[in-house]
Amino acid sequence: MNAVLFDLDGTLVDTAPDLGYALNIQRQRHGLLPLADEQIRPYASHGSRGLLALGFGIMPEDAHFSAMRDEYLDIYNQVFTRSPRLFDGMQEVLGVLEQRNILWGVVTNKPKRFTLPLLESIGLHRRAASIVSGDEAPQPKPSPQTLLMACEQMQVNPLDCHYVGDAERDIQAGKAAGMKTVVALFGYIDVADRPSEWGADNMIQQAQELLTLI
Repeated sequence: MNAVLFDLDGTLVDTAPDLGYALNIQRQRHGLLPLADEQIRPYASHGSRGLLALGFGIMPEDAHFSAMRDEYLDIYNQVFTRSPRLFDGMQEVLGVLEQRNILWGVVTNKPKRFTLPLLESIGLHRRAASIVSGDEAPQPKPSPQTLLMACEQMQVNPLDCHYVGDAERDIQAGKAAGMKTVVALFGYIDVADRPSEWGADNMIQQAQELLTLI
């Protein structure tokens, strides 16, 4: 393997506390009680769409969805660097990859205005060989476009790359790009999810298990 690409939320970095904090601020504004962290966590990989569905029962086709999404993102913009942290063992994984001269990067559906400051807040923005956000391509995941952009930036063949993610769309995008795919079971997996049916090449319970695959 010449490179490893990571999804951001729920794979590389635990951002669920801040995503949930923003959602509960919004719920409070609308006269609703806060949701428990355990309720929010499985939805944290699904972006504002999933969080608003959980928090308010609204979908993109609803007339007021856009306004609610904008409100949520404005709130999240104030708190998203409050407490992000690498998942357990991930610091070690990144260190070993760097020692082995294996490039690593981040491909996320998160908007660029959040991705770069978040990675900067935990000191990763200069270490990553590539950082591609969802709004940097015509189509985000499950399209492979952002993954292929990252490979171009790193000048590696997608066939020589692993993509690690915690959502089905991550695996769909990785497979469509021709990469080896890995499910991060330590991420934001909902009880209704069936990761064993996503067709990934591997599944890992802990971040360090990734090192045995490369």
